[in-house]
Amino acid sequence: MKEALNDILVIELGTVLTAPLAGMMLADLGARVIKVEHPNGGDPFRRHAGELYSPHFIAYNRNKESIQLDLQSDLGKADLAKLISQADVLINNYRHGVMQRLGFDDERLKELNPRLVHCSITGFGVGGPYQDRPCYDAVAVALSGISSQIIDPENPFVSGPSLSDNITGMYAAYGVLGALYNRARTNEGAKVEINMLEASIAFSPEGFSQYTQHGMIPHSLSRVAISQSYAFRCSDDRMVSVHLSSVEKFWQGFIQAIERRDLLEDERFTTPALRTKHYQELAQLLAETFVTRTREEWSERLAAHDVPSAPMNNVPEVMDDPQVRHLQSFYEVEHPDRGALTAIHRPVRINGERGPTDKAAPTLGEHSDVIRSEFGLS
Repeated sequence: MKEALNDILVIELGTVLTAPLAGMMLADLGARVIKVEHPNGGDPFRRHAGELYSPHFIAYNRNKESIQLDLQSDLGKADLAKLISQADVLINNYRHGVMQRLGFDDERLKELNPRLVHCSITGFGVGGPYQDRPCYDAVAVALSGISSQIIDPENPFVSGPSLSDNITGMYAAYGVLGALYNRARTNEGAKVEINMLEASIAFSPEGFSQYTQHGMIPHSLSRVAISQSYAFRCSDDRMVSVHLSSVEKFWQGFIQAIERRDLLEDERFTTPALRTKHYQELAQLLAETFVTRTREEWSERLAAHDVPSAPMNNVPEVMDDPQVRHLQSFYEVEHPDRGALTAIHRPVRINGERGPTDKAAPTLGEHSDVIRSEFGLS
């Protein structure tokens, strides 16, 4: 099947996560993505496991090709210019000013390729007091207000997977697709700019609406209380999650599943608004109930009463989940040097298809010779 972006060539000057994720999303839609890496070790994400092919790197670089170019040298810059002149998209997540210092400012890029869609990813955008600061995931998550809505101030610690990095990469791909569609109509290239701070703010708009409309400053329990979301430890020390929302039938089904009809008569919990107000009190009462049965028992009872719920799976459990196996979310791809590797299908089906599945993440410079020959590089 011809994929949506089969004729699109993307040059990725990306390291770690934001730009690599954007490039991988375009590759998953069929684009040819050439990842330009430094000769000395390449993308730093490669080295997270003490070698040059870490699980971190594999996760964000499937369906790409890799070439090593020294962009500090005249030859490397000349080779990059040749690639850019033939590309449809250029993605970079360099800090502000790096592209200019390399000799590839906006004017030069337009001279090389007037139809180029150039996506620039930064931490804080252009100008302003933070322009030249370094930015990583925890920085943007904190500055954007997300941390204040997910971290308990009484027990503050950062946990979980990357948020701002992934959010920004997704928005970057979104911007590139919009610019490519516009180019198809106008035959003109574009500069797509995105920063981690604004991407993170845009990803979580509800808190800002609550504050500007009602003066409410959201905290770590605001959203979960309104949505009536809970996580409970069961008798086998495993956990189950429940999301009751404000739909009355889910509350009624939940009460039947846990056999706690006394809660229906408790004046603190008779309406969604009251259950929100007394969220912590209700959560404590429910926690005492959930430790009386195993996770499997609770999962079966909740499902039988049509309660929105799920076991809190760890990674192996996700991969073995019957619905995940039915969806065939994971697949194996052969790498010539590394053997069979597990990859994740793109979550978007187009006419029932899931995109290319034939390229594992590249080893460093794996395609250098082929690319040099094809594009006439030094």
